Amino acid sequence: TLTAALRRGAPVSGNPARLRPEFAMSPSSTSSVVAVDALLVRDVDGQYRPARAEEVLSQARRVLAHRVRRGATMSSPQAVKDYLLLEIGVLEHEVFCVLFLDAQHRIIELKQMFRGTVTQTSVYPREVVKAALACNSAAVVLAHNHPSGSVEPSRADEFLTQTLKSALALVDVRVLDHLVVAGAEVCAFSERGLL
Repeated sequence: TLTAALRRGAPVSGNPARLRPEFAMSPSSTSSVVAVDALLVRDVDGQYRPARAEEVLSQARRVLAHRVRRGATMSSPQAVKDYLLLEIGVLEHEVFCVLFLDAQHRIIELKQMFRGTVTQTSVYPREVVKAALACNSAAVVLAHNHPSGSVEPSRADEFLTQTLKSALALVDVRVLDHLVVAGAEVCAFSERGLL
């Protein structure tokens, strides 16, 4: 297992007395399961305390954002899934995001294109095509969340994917996948043969 201690970092905005934690991982042979209470953060006075959930999630977002950053090759679809889980999996309203990639599948930008209600989001194919052309994208990964918690794609999701795939194909932009994020789960259209 890994035992983690959070090292002193830059001050967290809004509260200069608190510190932004950085993870330091070290191997431990005591157990094969990593417990949340094994993560510690060092305060300004040098004392260690159990990390709060929001500190752990904040650091996880930073690590995943580093993996899903401009210029990074999308060689790990799991990193994109993990990043989207943290970013949109917990939202109480639907959002539709597009990950724009170049011809070598390096990340150009992850952009939240549309925001909706608790049950739906209006997506405009014209705007997705315009954004793809504006950043000179050669491929995209589509993603949206289901606040209901159901990861199953709806018929509307499938129809939208085919519509976007056709519209983007007209300008030589490939749709590599469409991910549906719900809670702690991700459904990939490519893994289900829906592309």
